[in-house]
Amino acid sequence: MSPLFRRFLAVALVLATGAFAYAQSRSGMESTLRTMPPAQAVVAPHGMVVAQEARAARIGADILKQGGNAIDAAVAVGFALSVTYPRAGNLGGGGFMLVHLAGRNQDIAIDYRETAPAAATRDMFLDAKGEPDEHKSRDSALAVGVPGTVAGLSLALERYGSGKFTLAQLIAAALAAARNGIDVTDDTADSLPWAQERLGHWPSSAPIFLNSDGGVLTRGQLLVQADLAATLSAIAHNGPRAFYEGPIADKIAAAVRNAGGIMTADDLRKYEPVMRTPVRGTYRGYEIVSMPPPSSGGVHLIEMLNILEGYDSPTVGSGSANGLHLLVEAMRRAYADRATFLGDPDSVKVPVAGLISKQYAAMLRAGIDLKRATPSSEIKPGNAAIHEGDNTTHFSVIDADGNAVANTYTLNFSYGLGLVAAGTGVLLNNELDDFAAKPGAANAFGLIGYQANLPGPGKRPLSSMTPTFVLKDGKVVLVTGSPGGSRIITTVLQVIVGVIDGKHSLAEAVGAPRLHQQWEPDVVYVEPGFAQNVLETLAARGDRVVPMLRGGSANSIMVTPQGIVGTADPRTRGALAVGE
Repeated sequence: MSPLFRRFLAVALVLATGAFAYAQSRSGMESTLRTMPPAQAVVAPHGMVVAQEARAARIGADILKQGGNAIDAAVAVGFALSVTYPRAGNLGGGGFMLVHLAGRNQDIAIDYRETAPAAATRDMFLDAKGEPDEHKSRDSALAVGVPGTVAGLSLALERYGSGKFTLAQLIAAALAAARNGIDVTDDTADSLPWAQERLGHWPSSAPIFLNSDGGVLTRGQLLVQADLAATLSAIAHNGPRAFYEGPIADKIAAAVRNAGGIMTADDLRKYEPVMRTPVRGTYRGYEIVSMPPPSSGGVHLIEMLNILEGYDSPTVGSGSANGLHLLVEAMRRAYADRATFLGDPDSVKVPVAGLISKQYAAMLRAGIDLKRATPSSEIKPGNAAIHEGDNTTHFSVIDADGNAVANTYTLNFSYGLGLVAAGTGVLLNNELDDFAAKPGAANAFGLIGYQANLPGPGKRPLSSMTPTFVLKDGKVVLVTGSPGGSRIITTVLQVIVGVIDGKHSLAEAVGAPRLHQQWEPDVVYVEPGFAQNVLETLAARGDRVVPMLRGGSANSIMVTPQGIVGTADPRTRGALAVGE
């Protein structure tokens, strides 16, 4: 079997089983595939929280009811999910927060992505022959990046919170849930069987998530996380530095090093989140605001929308073969550019302005044949510089004043590395697999990277996370984002296209079937629900169409004349929209 074919099979398996965004037992996945309910809309007059786990959503909504702003609520949700949604909610990972301050008409991007330890090298994930070693980058402690979540959430509260709540008050509900335990329900019950081997491999993790017989906790059993409660208590009483310095940091560093990793307590001590300028674009009279590098999400979301803007809006949003063909062709070109140009902007020059320019999109659009799929082998990354001028979870929040938060954070795989740092309760990420092990190598989601995304000391690996606002006349009309590894960007694209071009309600746009194309492998992955004749037309034009299970969780909010509308993505069992 050729290496190329092995890679195709590996990516097809990841996307088909949804291991990165929909990690459930096989029977659970098949059941959800058959019975996924339609997306439901919740309407409220004052505010909304939509999250992938119901208890966390309610905790955030309660903060809004008590007079907190969207940032207060988002911080409470972020800490709550570390307890109630352990496969993706986290203290031991990182992510990106987009903040809209209505009173200032200002948008802010907080980058709290994980960083590589100071001892990281560009060849750290290669074997003795100089080839990528998947075990090193995905299943070993070498893959653990320095966590950013605690610092990022705390920074958001300090700078943009309402001032009505202390960090301790916003952590209180999460702390109580960890100490007292929560019933295993919904998505956690579905996902634990998939993670059984991963969690059972580590002696510090097994006692938390497995029963004495080695089987995972099942629906209705109590998940108690006493060590995590102690860590949350330390953060609540002593601030975020309690996580990055002292006993907790020492235990995290020791856990990583004892497992063969290279992180030190000094790496944790030196971690800082970064304030960045959001990327901005326009689409059919709306303003698009999203995350800049080291997320690739915002850049390539705007790049694809720019390409699509040159076509008739009703066709783009129709769900017809012609409309889907245009989506696929835009995706192919954006993901080819992602492979070459995107990386940590503090380490490489990323031609953002060129990639999101209308002129560059026009050049790419000129190469699209309306009747023929372009083979990925014929698509090379463009010259953007000349235009210069799974697991993850997403939640959306908006308050009565129009302040909004779109937050996406991750452990990478479901339950990350599976390793709980002994004595802390903190599940650690395997995020450094998002680097390219060598130029041209693919990560676990099949995304290819080159020089711009090689590992290095202190570097932040490239991400696909795409927390996004859509604005009209300076006011937020849509808050969206999703988990889903390589599918995140295309999920957000299709929600926006569904609302703007398809004129769909938010529930219709979120619940509609999705497709995905990422340049390599040269395949169009499709969820159930597309008309067979549409798929046959795509295939006749040259696309290799491959079924995949539903994935992602585009938990979104839309501001309408009728009120604030929240929709939880039904692809995740237990996701919830809660209005205020």
